[in-house]
Amino acid sequence: MEDIPLSMQFSALGILLLLSGFFSIAETSMMALNRYRLKALVRMGNRGARITTELLSQTDRLLGVILLGNNLVNAAAAVLVSVITVRLFGDDEIALALGTLAVTFLILVFAEITPKVVGAAYAEVIAPPIAFVLKPLLKVLYPVVWFVNLFVQTLLWILRLKPADAADSKMTPEELRTLVLEAGNYIPKKHQSILLNLFDLERITVDDVMTPRSQIEAVNIDAPPAILREQIATAYHRRLPLYEGQPDNIIGVVLVRKALSISQDDEISAVQLRSLLREPYFAPSGTPLFTQLQQFQEHQDRLCFIVDEYGELMGLLTLEDIVEELIGEFATHSPLQPGRFHAQPDGSYLVEGGSLLRELNRKLGYRFPLDGPKTLNGLVLEHLREIPEPGTSLEIAGHRMNVVQTQDRIIKAISLARSNPPPGLARTAP
Repeated sequence: MEDIPLSMQFSALGILLLLSGFFSIAETSMMALNRYRLKALVRMGNRGARITTELLSQTDRLLGVILLGNNLVNAAAAVLVSVITVRLFGDDEIALALGTLAVTFLILVFAEITPKVVGAAYAEVIAPPIAFVLKPLLKVLYPVVWFVNLFVQTLLWILRLKPADAADSKMTPEELRTLVLEAGNYIPKKHQSILLNLFDLERITVDDVMTPRSQIEAVNIDAPPAILREQIATAYHRRLPLYEGQPDNIIGVVLVRKALSISQDDEISAVQLRSLLREPYFAPSGTPLFTQLQQFQEHQDRLCFIVDEYGELMGLLTLEDIVEELIGEFATHSPLQPGRFHAQPDGSYLVEGGSLLRELNRKLGYRFPLDGPKTLNGLVLEHLREIPEPGTSLEIAGHRMNVVQTQDRIIKAISLARSNPPPGLARTAP
């Protein structure tokens, strides 16, 4: 080594640091690469991405060749620094110690930290080109890598560890949700909202979006023919439920257009309507919304009646209700059902007691709990454990409200203060 000029030794040291930096940037970029973006590049025909995928499918071999090269180069750099130090300062212990510190600093800055930071920041750009170098290097060093991995696999077996295959890893729904939220710069806001709503369909049940029983527009088939004709002719919906005796006794659904086409002398008889009835389709309470969407598709239907465990009618759900959960409201409401939310001059809202909590949270920005009652009326009754008198003030989940009107056993109208504090425990206002 003494015959080699110092200039060549310093040049060799620089080359070793560059090689060490190459292995460091290769390791970090390969491991930090977004696997799903990589799959997209493979589908686009990127050759470097395809080779990268092949290497990542053998993670133990890939890491083996990278770490083998990195450690050999770092060890050679340390030895070379020692040789240079001895040549310049002799066998002085302090000089050797300073030389060790110097090579450690150089490796950390130029061969470890800097390359790894760059590799993590630009993994998608760096990894595919580097794969062209790593693949032949893996072939050349395969016997050594195989020998080393033999001990690694044995040690893992002793420790009862079985590394998961990165290629087989699946994203959870929450990870997908986070991915959509973070892709705001690439996905239009409306599309992003639809995707997020789609994830919620499995958690939301039919109870959350159905029309309550008290608000179902239905026709009594026992009514006089003239009354039947008038009710059907003025119906806002295209499909009308028909009941016999009690409103809970739904006997079928009729298409308004077909019913009007058979009317005679401005009358429709019960016999005529029975001939047009479609069997009512009932769905159990608590059915996930996505499951009900599939059921609509299988039954080729657009409307169902929700019943509880005792078979009692709870409400009505349509395909449009599910679509609105995905894309937002797109249809006008019946003039018989005015808006449930009325803004007041003081910034509060006058709200119907039967309003769905999900609707209040989504449209007005409130944060009512959704794991219990589905309507504002039910939430207040559960909290108070009694039918409140008009004028009763209370606070639930940090939202102050005032009971404006009650009727029979339900709350008809409530005034909600316009505020969005963090959710808190329900408590009666002082």
